[in-house]
Amino acid sequence: MKSLHPAPVAAVIGSGLRAIFGAMLLVRRPRPIHPRGRMLAGTVRWVGERRRTGIDWIDSPPPSGEMPVTARVSRSIGLPDALPDILGLALRVQIDGGAAGGAADGTADIEFASTGRAFPLRFALLPVRRAERARYGILLPYRGRRGPVLLSAKTLDGSPTDAAWRLVLAAATPLGRWQPFALVRLQPLPEQTPQPRFDAGTRVLPGARMYPWVRALRQPSYDVVQRESAVASATTPPPSR
Repeated sequence: MKSLHPAPVAAVIGSGLRAIFGAMLLVRRPRPIHPRGRMLAGTVRWVGERRRTGIDWIDSPPPSGEMPVTARVSRSIGLPDALPDILGLALRVQIDGGAAGGAADGTADIEFASTGRAFPLRFALLPVRRAERARYGILLPYRGRRGPVLLSAKTLDGSPTDAAWRLVLAAATPLGRWQPFALVRLQPLPEQTPQPRFDAGTRVLPGARMYPWVRALRQPSYDVVQRESAVASATTPPPSR
């Protein structure tokens, strides 16, 4: 019996997810998941010894040792705050203009969801009530020069509504120990701050790549939601004065 290759299987699952998200858009536009979020801004600062993950953004920090970041924390289903939900934390970092990767505007995205930390729960979505109590992971690994790499984020102190919310970023192989490499310090932005679309599949970290099976799994549903968002933005009239 021939073994199944991950990319074709992922493509089938990805097409199914695209159909599901397309159906969800019929009743919830333009964001079928993570409909409400809070924007934050701050810095990423590298700490400790140099890591050898095979991803340049982690292994080769900027000369200053830090870079600006904007973030969005949100609830996936959009349940009331008193109830547990799958939480999302998206980071958009400014990258070196000479670095390979990211988008044309010089940014790259990392998208976390509330997960477990140890194997196998680091690959499972877990509902949490409060953002500062969640352990965040990316679920699907990046492809580094040394193999697959997972990222995680965990609160050190504060919360999204405090003057400072500090988190530690860590990297690991799918079965390996988490190795901290940076601290994120965020502060809330005004409620009327525009909330951009994050997409780690098209704004990839410098030195990282997407496995073909990861792209086949995630990108079809992302693309259909991104197109809907663009249409909604183009057809929404400007606010009256």
